[in-house]
Amino acid sequence: MKLKSSYFYTLREDARDEDSISGNLLVKAGFIKKTSAGVYIMLPLGLKVQNNIENIIRRHMNEAGGQEVKMPALIAAEYYEESGRMKGFGPSIFKLKDRNDKDMVLGPTHEELFAYAAKSMIRSYKNMPFNLYQFQTKFRDEPRARFGLVRVKEFVMKDAYSFDADEKGLDESYRKMFEAYKKSFDEIGVDYRIVKADTGVMGGLLSEEFQAIAPLGEDTLIYCDDCGYSSNLEVGQTVSVKPEHKDPLPMEEVETPHQESIEAVAKFLHIDMKDTVKALLMNVDGKLVAFFINGERDLNESKALKLLGGSEIGFADDALIATSNAVPGYCGPLGLNCQVVIDKEVLDMCNFVCGANKKGYHMKNVNPSDIKYDLVADIVNAKEGDLCPVCGKPLKFTKGIEVGNTFKLGTKYSKAMGLQYADVDNKLQDVWMGSYGIGLGRTMAAIVEQNHDDKGIIWPENIAPFKYIILIMSSKDETQNKVANELYDKLMSNGIEAILDDRDERPGVKFNDAELIGIPYRITVGKKAGEGIVEFKHRTAEKAEEITIDELLKRIIVS
Repeated sequence: MKLKSSYFYTLREDARDEDSISGNLLVKAGFIKKTSAGVYIMLPLGLKVQNNIENIIRRHMNEAGGQEVKMPALIAAEYYEESGRMKGFGPSIFKLKDRNDKDMVLGPTHEELFAYAAKSMIRSYKNMPFNLYQFQTKFRDEPRARFGLVRVKEFVMKDAYSFDADEKGLDESYRKMFEAYKKSFDEIGVDYRIVKADTGVMGGLLSEEFQAIAPLGEDTLIYCDDCGYSSNLEVGQTVSVKPEHKDPLPMEEVETPHQESIEAVAKFLHIDMKDTVKALLMNVDGKLVAFFINGERDLNESKALKLLGGSEIGFADDALIATSNAVPGYCGPLGLNCQVVIDKEVLDMCNFVCGANKKGYHMKNVNPSDIKYDLVADIVNAKEGDLCPVCGKPLKFTKGIEVGNTFKLGTKYSKAMGLQYADVDNKLQDVWMGSYGIGLGRTMAAIVEQNHDDKGIIWPENIAPFKYIILIMSSKDETQNKVANELYDKLMSNGIEAILDDRDERPGVKFNDAELIGIPYRITVGKKAGEGIVEFKHRTAEKAEEITIDELLKRIIVS
């Protein structure tokens, strides 16, 4: 790629509307360009990186026995209606109609179509196992697109789907894909953790995420260095340190005027937050549910929904609250006439403070034996200081960007789509499915979040758009031009793609651009070119080394 005759540009200033390091650097370095919120052009350098990531993943998918296909992005809505997921996707799915008024969608994911394709193949248990995968554009109407390529409305995903006759077969297919994912991310160069996660709208028996460690990450990961336990916060088990035993004291109503938050109540009564129980009045599928948790905790909506078998959760409005005797700001579990769910940690508490269901009042010295509840479960987020549910050691927390996920779907989609096979006794059985996804754009963004400095991007060699960049210090110098072009041709003839910066720009501009776009190795052709000497430098090295062209070629071509 000779820059003088190529589509290439960089920006001198930071991108104005990018809220992440990776988004800013990828735009500034000319890898991507935003066209609207959550929608980007993948420019030549960006596409090279994406293709390199794709090729690594494709190789490992093929080695694991996958067969590549290409599904349409435009899909008849009836497939999602048949599986029951149209409602689950809600407003995040792009809907449209064709000229015949047929309902269509832009595919957010493709489980349904893969199940449809499998029906053409599967008749008997002898037709399985097999695995199909694709690289395809997905569309999701994110309510808040942000962080560059991390949360977008249009993105390329590698999604794969396995088909087996029973759970044992699914376990084996899942293992193969799981190992292929680890090999892919290891080769790409991502620093990641594998964590248990919520199955969410995908459903099924098990979900695990490949999370790239990065401060930007929207997901909170909890893990234990001692035993290896790891989980996404949304499904992480909570094991708190049990408080010291206290003798129950008589309940007492206390006046707490204008103290409507648990923080304000604790301050007003001069007590610790951990000795309070707060209420969250929630709308779960149109029904009022009161959740009671320790005052220091946060409600985990994923756990709450799963416990109740619900699909949507949000704060209750005044009209829904009015269907009960709950008093917002002063709500407690005593005598409440709506569904009451308490966190299991509350059962270990003693003499706590909670709302009195009376405006301006709270109750002191409340104990678990004083309250009635419908359900008790782990419904809160883990927090710093909690203990590992496996070994009891303190948990650690970090942030992650989800770059891949694996699901054991079980028979959820096969039941919905009528995907069956005849077993050895000629009886119809449901097919067992697995689903496996990798976001290419997210992976690219995660790499940049993990590999950059104040000068720009630092690409790992495996996915860099080019491994070498050759800089001509003076484009007017015939010797430098001749040496640089001969060196470029030599690399290209040996199958080594490189960039030749032959632009009529100052050396400083070329150096800055080379570092900004993150090419691993820089070859500088300058004043000593006539002596057969150039400078060679790795992107992260402090200084360049002088080296003869013969030695350089020997090092590069042999390596």
